[in-house]
Amino acid sequence: MAEYGEWNRKGATLSDITAQKEFGVSRDFIVKGIRAGKLEYREGAIWGNPYLRLLRSQLETYIAEQLGSNQLGTLKTQAELRKLNKEIAALKKKLIALQIRKVEIEKSISK
Repeated sequence: MAEYGEWNRKGATLSDITAQKEFGVSRDFIVKGIRAGKLEYREGAIWGNPYLRLLRSQLETYIAEQLGSNQLGTLKTQAELRKLNKEIAALKKKLIALQIRKVEIEKSISK
């Protein structure tokens, strides 16, 4: 059972789509957890597309039970690495744009 206010806490919930990307589990795996009573969910829809909203803590516990805690740790580490690589790429693009702007400004000053 969910703690009081857990559904409203920032970062405490995630969609089934996000869970599939972040933890590498299938929708069938999530549905089995729901049917077994291990996962609570709420239904939602964005732009007419339905999704399941899950509690992150329950999903992590369920994954650890079914696949092992080592697998959960590996999945979380891989997700964090993907996030870091994405942020690094964005910062590199921004740095290049700033360097180009710097050169333009230096040229205009030197004239």
